[in-house]
Amino acid sequence: MIVADTNIIAYLYLPSEFTAAAEALFERDHEWAAPILWRSEFRNILAGYMRRKALTFEQAMSIQQAAEDLLDGLEFEVVSTDVLELVKTSDCSAYDCEFVALAKKLDTRVVTMDGKLLRAFPGRTTPLIAG
Repeated sequence: MIVADTNIIAYLYLPSEFTAAAEALFERDHEWAAPILWRSEFRNILAGYMRRKALTFEQAMSIQQAAEDLLDGLEFEVVSTDVLELVKTSDCSAYDCEFVALAKKLDTRVVTMDGKLLRAFPGRTTPLIAG
């Protein structure tokens, strides 16, 4: 099991230079977890695609549903104290620290391409693509 940050989930469903890597990750480990926050972040990504006319409403809804199905039963609440402790010791956003808090709770790692998160929490994060 891994904790997938929202961009990793997006790479799986939306074509990008990282889609092949996200697909390969899913082949290796198809049990992806995320804090409930991922839904709002993912909807915001889809909103951007809709506003740029890169996706229709129907396509966005279909992708949202597919991603929700992927994470069914693997979405978790995180404890605010745990998140704020991580914020206190880093310069990462509380949003990003939710993923790290969940990784600690599940004793796994966050897969991300966020450089700040990778630098702040090297013991709990791993890059999608080693650079």
